[in-house]
Amino acid sequence: MLFRPKKFHRIFAIFWFLLAYIIAALIFWFVMLSKQNDQMLLLRLQHAANDKNTRIEQINKIEAEHNRKVKQYIGEGVTFLIIILAGAYLVYRAVKKQLKQSQEQQHFMMAITHELKTPISVAQLNLETIQKRKLDAEQQERLIQNTLHEITRLNSLCNNLLFSSQLEANGYKILQDEINLSVLALDSVNNFIRRYPQRVIDALIDENIIVSGDANLLQILINNLIENAIKYSPKETVITVHLIQQKNTALLKVADKGPGINNVDKEKVFEKFYRMGNEATKRAKGTGLGLYLCKKIVTRHNGKITIADNTGGGSIFAVQLNITD
Repeated sequence: MLFRPKKFHRIFAIFWFLLAYIIAALIFWFVMLSKQNDQMLLLRLQHAANDKNTRIEQINKIEAEHNRKVKQYIGEGVTFLIIILAGAYLVYRAVKKQLKQSQEQQHFMMAITHELKTPISVAQLNLETIQKRKLDAEQQERLIQNTLHEITRLNSLCNNLLFSSQLEANGYKILQDEINLSVLALDSVNNFIRRYPQRVIDALIDENIIVSGDANLLQILINNLIENAIKYSPKETVITVHLIQQKNTALLKVADKGPGINNVDKEKVFEKFYRMGNEATKRAKGTGLGLYLCKKIVTRHNGKITIADNTGGGSIFAVQLNITD
């Protein structure tokens, strides 16, 4: 069951009420102790005034003790107030973070259910159609290609889930092999051209750019960036994939002509489960793991990933990796 805004308001209303009650109780006891201290001062001064042997030093001592207790009450009150406020802030931040994570995970479960169900349903329908109907060779080939496309999509989603959890838990040891990044990028581009024949992908890839890293993770990085560009840009627009060498750096750029990303979201899109728009709907595409995994992979390869605005609209994702000497 999803956390609703009313639940949030109710939880935090109770929290603020309890905090206000504790602070009010602290102030009440401070006032009561101060009054009691003042009353004790008056009684001791009256007793001293009735005693003929009372000296000025004794009166000063009584007043000094009164002032000492006033300072003690103030010091203890301020200390308790600081501790209460600090504890309340930590509790508030922890509860808010936990509620946010719970909400994000629930949205993620809704999205992942949709993302898993769609390719499985399409593949099942295609196979049942081939099994139950007599189709010509061209129709069978089209259904088989469509099924393979959905299986590839499903495999990509599973890889994102697997490697994301392993990298986050430091359970995956990244290899440091010499990788021909040009070959990986070209393979990814050709794969997407086959999967999306209606899309135009403009590729400019320099040859033999060698980097040190993990081939599986770097392949996922490139695939996720291209998949993201295809997913969030109109079908009639061009996707550009450029891989060039700049001195000792391999620069990979994937550009689209989509709606673009505002400055506020340019850092948030790399957060786990974060997706722009209404992510609570069942029709939402994506899981919010693709760019998060890209950031993880680039960071673990000692690289850098940035987002820039594309000319005429859209976004440019740029990845910089060190080239092996």
